[in-house]
Amino acid sequence: MFQSIQPVMQGIYSSPYLLLVLTTAMWGGHSVVSRLAVGEISPASLTCLRWLVVASIMFAISGRGLREHWPTLKPRLWYLGAMGTLGYTGYNTLLYWSAHTTTAINIGIINAAMPAMIFIGAFMMFGQRVRLLQWIGMAVSMVGVVVTAAKGDFTTLLTLTINRGDILILIATVLYAGYSVLLRNRPLVPGLVFFAAMAPAAAISSIILLGVEIMAGEFYVPTWKGWLVLLYVAIFPSLLSQIFFIRAVELIGAGRAGLFTNLMPLFSTGFAMLILNEQLALYHVAALVLVLGGILLAEWKRGA
Repeated sequence: MFQSIQPVMQGIYSSPYLLLVLTTAMWGGHSVVSRLAVGEISPASLTCLRWLVVASIMFAISGRGLREHWPTLKPRLWYLGAMGTLGYTGYNTLLYWSAHTTTAINIGIINAAMPAMIFIGAFMMFGQRVRLLQWIGMAVSMVGVVVTAAKGDFTTLLTLTINRGDILILIATVLYAGYSVLLRNRPLVPGLVFFAAMAPAAAISSIILLGVEIMAGEFYVPTWKGWLVLLYVAIFPSLLSQIFFIRAVELIGAGRAGLFTNLMPLFSTGFAMLILNEQLALYHVAALVLVLGGILLAEWKRGA
């Protein structure tokens, strides 16, 4: 049985586009689950518990690899700590906070700003060449994000009444874009070993945030639904999607991989309508057209 499954898994792991579609589907589902978590499990405790679970699983899977590659990892501990804190703890905690004051549809669409931020970050930090159509595509996608944040009414921007949750998820997106750009400088170790080395950093930094949450009196014991939410986010957005995304970046680079996060609005919108009964407004449709049009423009006649 395992011999018949192995070629299938190898095929998936060598196909960057399939990996990215699966990754964005998990992330789109994460937007919906973050809304389901409200009132069931507190933001910092969800972040902390998920990374404690993932760190334990990854140590069991890759403990031998960590020991083998420790001479390479040890000089980069500061880098691993920063990556785990920014890309994992920071992004996820802000995501869960944002879910208290915005919709899953908005979370998914605003997350689509990530490719533009990745391209800009790669250009500024590494001088990565960005073609004119890619700049145009990024601009079109960002317009879609603005349409979402303004709820189709640009006077909202002038009166500064943008939803607090929209601002929080936008900051979270900036953090994960920075993480994606910095993957270019990761230690030359296997992807699973690299992820296993970052997971403890995410767990440790999230423990600090949990302490802050407890002192602020905002912690509460998870309900049974909260534990189910934790199970989902620990297995899919935390574990499998991160492994898949790291592998996709290895295969096609951060810029091209980041473009596929524009698929998140499709998944998050569909899941939100099916599971949360959220309503799709006309401005959501316009925003989806813009962000998906952006990815098409950016990939149009892309050079090898």
